[in-house]
Amino acid sequence: MKKNTKVLLAGSLIFMSILVLLITATPTSSGAEISINELNEKAYEYKERYITTEGFLIENSVDWNADAIELQFHIQDEDGHILPVYYHGVKPDNFSDDVIVIVHGYVTSDGIFEAEKVQTRCPSVYEGEDPEDYDPDFHRNMDIHLNIDED
Repeated sequence: MKKNTKVLLAGSLIFMSILVLLITATPTSSGAEISINELNEKAYEYKERYITTEGFLIENSVDWNADAIELQFHIQDEDGHILPVYYHGVKPDNFSDDVIVIVHGYVTSDGIFEAEKVQTRCPSVYEGEDPEDYDPDFHRNMDIHLNIDED
């Protein structure tokens, strides 16, 4: 085997190894970010796909079992579409009404979103204002303008 062939094979092997590491290390890169409405309507299309979606927390839907470390809740988009979520993990600190919840995970066959990761986004933190002055309509409109899936 010629020296150039060996260098080419070694370079290809290193490139493929780096590519495999990048793909396996970033599961969200192969997933999709979709709206709650689309997820409810086409759940069968997204079955077994890694999904990211977000919505406002419905506070009275929160069911936290600290012994089993299980969290069940519902999120709702600005049009009133609701998504039930199950999460096996620690409850985020600022889990309260009108907090924007971002969930990453999979849809089960019974339509429940099984989250692997739950993040909250408190709009008042980004405003730099008093949380008592929080305007939910302002943030809903802001999310509508930032949502690229509105087509």
